[in-house]
Amino acid sequence: MAKTKFTNIDSLSLQGIDEDAELIPLMTPEDEEEINKENLPETLPILPLRNTVLFPGVVIPITAGRDASIKLINDANNGSKIIGVVSQKDEEVENPSAKDINKVGVVARILRVLKMPDGNTTVIIQGKKRFQITEVVTEQPYMNATITEVPETRPDKDNAEFSAIIDSIKDLALQIIKGSPNIPSEASFAIKNIESTSFLINFVSSNMSLSVEEKQQLLENNDLKERALATLKHMNTEYQKLELKNDIQSKVQSDMSQQQREYFLHQQMKTIQEELGGVSHEGEIVEMRERAKKKKWDEDVQNHFEKELSKMQRMNPQVAEYSIQRNYLDLFLDLPWNEFSKDKFDLKRAKKILDRDHYGLDDVKRRIIEYLAVLKLRNDMKSPILCLYGPPGVGKTSLGKSIAESLGREYVRISLGGLRDEAEIRGHRKTYIGAMPGRIIQSLKKAGTSNPVFVLDEIDKLAIGNAGDPSSALLEVLDPEQNSDFHDNFLEMGFDLSKVMFIATSNTLSTIQPALRDRMEIIRVTGYTIEEKVQIAKRHLLPKQLEEHGLTSDNLKIGKKQLEKIVEGYTRESGVRGLEKQIAKVVRYAAKNIAMEEEYNVKITDEDVIEILGSPKLERDKYENNEVAGVVTGLAWTSVGGDILFIESILSKGKGNLSITGNLGKVMKESATIAMEYIKANAERLGIIPSIFDQYNVHIHVPEGATPKDGPSAGITMLTSLVSLFTQKKVKKSIAMTGEITLRGKVLPVGGIKEKILAAKRARIKEIILCEENRRDVDEIKEEYLKGLTFHYVTEMSEVIDIAITKQNVKNAKKL
Repeated sequence: MAKTKFTNIDSLSLQGIDEDAELIPLMTPEDEEEINKENLPETLPILPLRNTVLFPGVVIPITAGRDASIKLINDANNGSKIIGVVSQKDEEVENPSAKDINKVGVVARILRVLKMPDGNTTVIIQGKKRFQITEVVTEQPYMNATITEVPETRPDKDNAEFSAIIDSIKDLALQIIKGSPNIPSEASFAIKNIESTSFLINFVSSNMSLSVEEKQQLLENNDLKERALATLKHMNTEYQKLELKNDIQSKVQSDMSQQQREYFLHQQMKTIQEELGGVSHEGEIVEMRERAKKKKWDEDVQNHFEKELSKMQRMNPQVAEYSIQRNYLDLFLDLPWNEFSKDKFDLKRAKKILDRDHYGLDDVKRRIIEYLAVLKLRNDMKSPILCLYGPPGVGKTSLGKSIAESLGREYVRISLGGLRDEAEIRGHRKTYIGAMPGRIIQSLKKAGTSNPVFVLDEIDKLAIGNAGDPSSALLEVLDPEQNSDFHDNFLEMGFDLSKVMFIATSNTLSTIQPALRDRMEIIRVTGYTIEEKVQIAKRHLLPKQLEEHGLTSDNLKIGKKQLEKIVEGYTRESGVRGLEKQIAKVVRYAAKNIAMEEEYNVKITDEDVIEILGSPKLERDKYENNEVAGVVTGLAWTSVGGDILFIESILSKGKGNLSITGNLGKVMKESATIAMEYIKANAERLGIIPSIFDQYNVHIHVPEGATPKDGPSAGITMLTSLVSLFTQKKVKKSIAMTGEITLRGKVLPVGGIKEKILAAKRARIKEIILCEENRRDVDEIKEEYLKGLTFHYVTEMSEVIDIAITKQNVKNAKKL
């Protein structure tokens, strides 16, 4: 038997009233007789109740939230205080009409009306007599209906059977109150002191945990004896449930050790689950077998799973190994064995997606389209292992998302930077506490398919720790001949990775293990030209920053000229991360002015750029005229893209010593030594007096000594600088060069040509000297990016000197 609870007719919670307060009226037979003598009015306002049934004589509080209900209560409270109360057939109906309410209800008297803090109205009512609705007269502003009294058949006072039923109800009610900790002991006092038999039945019926439909059936029963029998039947059911609950609790209420306590708690949980139809230990086994039937695994995996499941079935659920075994089998069931997403072979759509997300990067896009084309023709191809190699901020990682979208595959990514534990790749053996599968298997479980696009970020930043070499563990993952049976220590079974499209990203190749590098197809992602950066800023970076700062394109506009000024004066990188930071500053400037309601230029001017970002910080990138003999402009490659550098030479009285400064590496020092020896060997042909080498010391300096510099690219630059110094002939204006030299005077090719050319163009260089073998590197660059540059291709050092110092070699010059 439930406590008397506040009834909410609008399914809204009460505030301001203690829900634990019991409202237990004690109705005497005299009160009942007086109520029976009262005549019912012909019409009554009808108040529908959502989730309860009012019985004669019972006092209950209800909360009204509907406008019609509140108006009805207020009107009745100011008048006769008499209303008709009926229950709804469906409590979900918000505005019930005549067809939505039961016909039999109870006439009620309003005892008290309370205004609650939340705006609802709480009213305390007491049931009087049962009635039946004859006809609903009006429904606005609230329901009014004509009613007739429903007579009640009562047994004789000396009816022994009825008296026994009443006594049984009282005794059973007292037992329920005694056995239930949720019902206060004051309820026993109320039950003992109720003298009216009909009120006792109504009071018990009102407080039982029955549905609205069951309570309505009790209310509509006209025979008091039959209603008493039905009430007793419901009470017996409730008492049996209470006994069962207490019996379960009593099974584990004895003194026990910690181990025994855990065991009995599991037993209690199992008993409760079985009584409620839940999943027990055996149920888990059955559920796993059902899930296994839906998997697309082969016979070996199926046999292994059955073997491990049988092992779990024999385990005691209380031992620690049980949870490990269950997690192991759950992983088996969650992995996408032979489940593949269908590839999309619309190459035009794929190209459109790649062009939409990334401006430039033509070589990378072409390689992806080639892969899609082959996959479309063969429909069965081991996925290649691509390694996107290039400086930071050029879009290597984001390419993975675009590739996944163009293929219609799932996308997963793991960052390998700083990883120093082999178990992160291969997983732990499941015999260890806290064992987990490797990140490869975990990511495939997350992806839900066996052929996602899998990005291995920062593969060059793997480290070797005390727990093994992760890069060696990746050899099996990234070898197309081995990864069809990748072994994870936790899984203990081979998993097919051959359909996964792995894309690794790297900033440098020097730190990647040679064996690992050999298994990947290296795709160079070079830096962007000024024009490309401007387009990227316009199409991607500016719209992204406007959205992140809560602005629109109407709040801020940056023209092409201003974007170019930002690129040239405030960023020095191959990628666009620094450019995005500078654009973010400009957007924040606009956001601040909008928030403070201050005026500003929506269309940013050159003056605004300087005001917001300060004076241009990278003016040193600009070319400096070679006004002094011995000064030559060289081209260099750095980890953040191309750059220009100035090599200076000077003579001083001495004994022919050669000194080199500028934080140069071993290779650059060797280039200076080779250049010096070449000049000594060919002094007469170069027009240099040999005796000068014994009378003067030579000092070569490369400015910006704080920056480490190394590589063979400055070989021809150093030689040109020394020839210019010894002959005292100035180097041509607006010319730069890069190339390696030999003692025989041969010019050898070098790398990073695109980055170096972009740096030269940024510095307003007009002519560039390159090795003849670097011609193919220039041919790969779009001509629109080479506009205004003249290229001289050479094979001998003498050609370099002729072009840079004496006369231009017209035969090898190429004017674009």
